[in-house]
Amino acid sequence: MTAHRTMWLTEPSQPAAARGTAHEVAERLGLSEVDTHRAGLVATELATNLVKHTTSGGELLIAGPISPSVRGVELIAIDRGPGMQDIARSLADGHSTAGSSGNGLGAVKRLADDFDAYSMPGQGTVIVARVRSDRSPPARRPLFDVGAISVAFSGEEVCGDAWCVHQQADRLIVLMADGLGHGPLASEAALAALAAVDARRFSSTTLALEGMHAAIRHTRGAAAAVMEIVPAARVVRFAGVGNIAVNLCFDSQIRQTVSHNGTLGHEARLFREYSYPWTADSLMIMCSDGLKTRWSLSQYPGLQHHHPSVVAAVLYRDFSRQRDDVTVLVCRESA
Repeated sequence: MTAHRTMWLTEPSQPAAARGTAHEVAERLGLSEVDTHRAGLVATELATNLVKHTTSGGELLIAGPISPSVRGVELIAIDRGPGMQDIARSLADGHSTAGSSGNGLGAVKRLADDFDAYSMPGQGTVIVARVRSDRSPPARRPLFDVGAISVAFSGEEVCGDAWCVHQQADRLIVLMADGLGHGPLASEAALAALAAVDARRFSSTTLALEGMHAAIRHTRGAAAAVMEIVPAARVVRFAGVGNIAVNLCFDSQIRQTVSHNGTLGHEARLFREYSYPWTADSLMIMCSDGLKTRWSLSQYPGLQHHHPSVVAAVLYRDFSRQRDDVTVLVCRESA
């Protein structure tokens, strides 16, 4: 999947640029004029809110497509502002804390096909809005809800992390690679690692990892993780080399998976699969080393019940190291 384009918004003139970026992404995806206009309006409203309601500004992330099978634009507004005491009240037209007409957030929800928000007073707000092509729902309800934040290191045009998911009838396959360093050469390594795995012929996490290792010898190398979640068997199978961190959250517990030392494409001697329990309400959080490892969902009441993109955005906001590419991928079984 493509990385998010990021914009830091602090001035009243900047929402126009946010609208232009949303239009550009929508047009690249081949969305209709109506849907492109919707994406632009959502970007404008979110950007305007970031400028109006925060003293230091906020960040707008824009990416598309939403998934390999769903054409659409994802827009994520992130801030460390005063937060909202009551999101439902803030969504009602006419409610305002900035002297405006108070229709912005409610308009975003009406214009978007998917909407979710999380806020804590004094700590800020995350809003996720997705604009799908022709407002059409997915052809069928996916087995898993998936959300991710992937952002390039500041100053780089491409992200050295890459990720993808393959939703099949009875399982989810998750791949993430972090190319050594950052920039184009790191991106080349990460993308080559993912391209080496054919989900149609996937047989085990270890064989997939070994295939990555052989396929990227011509690159600078990468850390990578391969996960298979099989809900019917209530099991997670995982293999990893390098510093991709995975946390399995269930029953108020967090269990970390085991990855082995090494760099795929260069020095990787041990490929081993580990199995872990999976429950219907489990949450899987996978991240590159651009995210700090010391965090806990317990400090965010109710967050684990929000859309995976919201969970990923909150962790990105509060725990990004700010000195490397960063990717946070979250998934859970669909309700």
